[in-house]
Amino acid sequence: MRYLHTMVRVKDLDASLNFYCNLLGLKEIDRRDYEAGRFSLIFLAPEGQEEAQVELTYNWDTEDYDGGRNFGHLAYSVENIYDACQKFADGGVTINRPPRDGRMAFVRSPDGISIELLQDGDALEPQEPWLSMENTGNW
Repeated sequence: MRYLHTMVRVKDLDASLNFYCNLLGLKEIDRRDYEAGRFSLIFLAPEGQEEAQVELTYNWDTEDYDGGRNFGHLAYSVENIYDACQKFADGGVTINRPPRDGRMAFVRSPDGISIELLQDGDALEPQEPWLSMENTGNW
């Protein structure tokens, strides 16, 4: 397993970039705008530490974040998404977003922290029981 990033939702992108980049000193290393989904992902990291990323998620439509919803998730890549999810399921953990696509899944820690699991490399071929599994709760 390899740590990927921590995601934080931001309401004011300009103010957040000023805070994280100009004041904290992080550098923008990647930006992806998703017009169809109406959101942007901005990846930041300390100079020379590109593996220690913070993902700012900016939803284009105004939204207030309460109850800690502005903290998004921790993300890890795994060698085999299906084996990782099976291990969580066998340990009594609900798979909130099953890896139907062979690429991405979400689980929650005992304290309710969302953990994103991403297949290292290319997505695996979709397979059961994951392919037919519905989402449970939220992530």
